[in-house]
Amino acid sequence: MPRQGSNLLPWQTRTDIVYVMAHLTVSVEYGMHCLLSLLDAGDHPRSARDLAQFQGISPTYVAKIFSKLQKAGIVEAAEGVRGGYRLARRPETITVLQLVDAIEGRKPLFDCQEIRSRCVLFEDPAPDWATRGVCSIHTIMLKAEKAMRDTLASETLADIGGRVERKAPIGFGNETKTWFSRRIAERRTGNPV
Repeated sequence: MPRQGSNLLPWQTRTDIVYVMAHLTVSVEYGMHCLLSLLDAGDHPRSARDLAQFQGISPTYVAKIFSKLQKAGIVEAAEGVRGGYRLARRPETITVLQLVDAIEGRKPLFDCQEIRSRCVLFEDPAPDWATRGVCSIHTIMLKAEKAMRDTLASETLADIGGRVERKAPIGFGNETKTWFSRRIAERRTGNPV
């Protein structure tokens, strides 16, 4: 049971949640962390290399994720030494569902194999009563997928950014801006700043 006044899931651990959501790959997590690093970038693009270094991941991996985000119209690319990526839209208009669909593609939570029609007791073809309508198991999975998609659609990049900002110590945002500005200056001059 959830605790009174809490949005925590009952007795579930992080591992339980990961198993249920296993079809969402780590690309979604990395992509969202990198996108959070663009919230305070304004018109100053941030390179895939810098975003990757800031998060401790591969620049090639970030570039692959951001290519998908660019195709979906979530980020836009700028060329040149001071180039990189910036948000193509206001963060209040970018839902988590849009990010997930852009990175993962829209795929179902559950892929029903119609096992119900293969019972050893059935002749070929299976009786109509056994295969009529949507599979009862698939029905539950469709309901779960709808709930998940509704939840993801109700949250925006700005919502997550606001929670992170409230959680971070005062000054962390300025440290982030300074780090990215220093990286841009280093690329421009070729010397560490």
